[in-house]
Amino acid sequence: MENQIKKKEIYSILTVSGLFLIITLGLALNRYYTFFASYDQGIFNQIFWNNLHFNFYHSSLASAISTHVTSGEELPRVDDSYLGHHFTPNLLLWLPIYYLFPSPATLVVIQVLLIVGAGVVLYFLAREYIEHSIALLIVMGFYSSIAILVPTLSNFDNISQLPILVFSLLLSLEKRNWWLFSLFALLILGVRQEAGLNLFGVGIYLIASKRYPRQGLLICLISFLYMMVITNIIMPEFTEDVGKRLMVDKFGKYIKGDNPSTLAVIWGMITQPWLVIWELISPIGKTVEYLIGQWLALALIPAVSPTAWIISIFPLLTPLLGQGKSVLSLNIRYAMMVVPGLFYGAILWWGGQSFRNFQQNINQFQPRKLTLKFKRFWISCICISLLLGFTSSTTELSRAFYFLLPDSFQPWVYVSLPRQWQHSANIYQLLEQIPKDASVSSTNNIIAHLSSRRAVIRLPNIEFINDNNEAKKVDYIIADLGELERYAVVFDKEKGWLEAINYLINELTKNKEYQIIDSKDNVILLRRNVGNT
Repeated sequence: MENQIKKKEIYSILTVSGLFLIITLGLALNRYYTFFASYDQGIFNQIFWNNLHFNFYHSSLASAISTHVTSGEELPRVDDSYLGHHFTPNLLLWLPIYYLFPSPATLVVIQVLLIVGAGVVLYFLAREYIEHSIALLIVMGFYSSIAILVPTLSNFDNISQLPILVFSLLLSLEKRNWWLFSLFALLILGVRQEAGLNLFGVGIYLIASKRYPRQGLLICLISFLYMMVITNIIMPEFTEDVGKRLMVDKFGKYIKGDNPSTLAVIWGMITQPWLVIWELISPIGKTVEYLIGQWLALALIPAVSPTAWIISIFPLLTPLLGQGKSVLSLNIRYAMMVVPGLFYGAILWWGGQSFRNFQQNINQFQPRKLTLKFKRFWISCICISLLLGFTSSTTELSRAFYFLLPDSFQPWVYVSLPRQWQHSANIYQLLEQIPKDASVSSTNNIIAHLSSRRAVIRLPNIEFINDNNEAKKVDYIIADLGELERYAVVFDKEKGWLEAINYLINELTKNKEYQIIDSKDNVILLRRNVGNT
């Protein structure tokens, strides 16, 4: 009977994970193949492509958004290293898969599989303390979380590795397998420079709960030193962006002086405690909305879980203390960093933990029971989270459900699935005319499909620095004017691009520097005339 029950439990978790896999993979691949993947998808694919050709972490696309280029001081470089933007050695782990299937679509599949796998590991982590029905609801909550669902249906990002690695780390902790624990700790640090915040939170939890204070202290020390060395010594060797772009843009209000760095930000926070306290809670409405959005798929349980607060508070510092319009958004990839601590905290709460018994032996807790009334409330929360995730995935950030819900009702902005596939087929015909080794500049929606090459940049920019340190203009230009015209009536960014690109094309064709060689469905392909530089 016990084996039969276990088989039913395994079947149920595989069913839930399988459904999530099929639905999200279908939506994400449709998004890519119908030209809704955007700039970041192109950046990561170009990095993988360059890694495959032994130009490790080079990216002209990443270079184009670096400080020295956006300021107008320099042109994008094909040999610019992404490691100066984000330190992500873990990307090399997926290079063998990319070698077998060298396509931007491969990154879509990898990201979805990472999230699906995270849910499966989460289930076994939950089963260490709680019964099957609650563990299954926790997994359903994970897949339904806005901070998980929306980024999974968006561009590939290295942060998608974090949930499965943190859950695996915590499962190793519960099994007391310190070798595996150490391995996953190293892999977490390799996700990107600030992933050490997740590991630091785990270390603080081990100290505060008195479970393994020595190990916790060691983890805190290693993760803190790692982040300091990487951001203050290693990354500046590649580019100044970690200070000028990342630190100033996100935490500039705390920095005193002209030497932006993580140490300068930390010192600024220490010397300005009232500013830190104010930023933690302001704007109050958006902060509360953000926290509730993070807790929603778990029926708000993390709000009363001490472990959830302790582990998640450090990755929470980035959105709460940062500046900018999008820092308190659940739709962007950074929100995913907060998720693992919240779900582990919810597991321990259901396992019997509270603020009152936080430092007691965890094995002596009395697990809580799931009542029918609370189960209904929880399922309602999951449904609301799914609905909010659905509406968020139709926005400019993802547009995964573009064929189900219009971008705007007044004015009416909508494209059907058959129409978009027809439009995409015309773009593919034009892309076939561009040689694989040619340099290209394109509109944002085509970037990812052109990113398997050495030199690709985004319109209206058409110049770059090649491997010989020479300024060159791209060989080809391809512009999806139809896509820009559709969204220009709603979004100012698309409107600005449309005006700039139309002006550029008129100037380039007027002086015969480029000629239009083909156009389909309001998508224009231009080639540079021989003899022009």
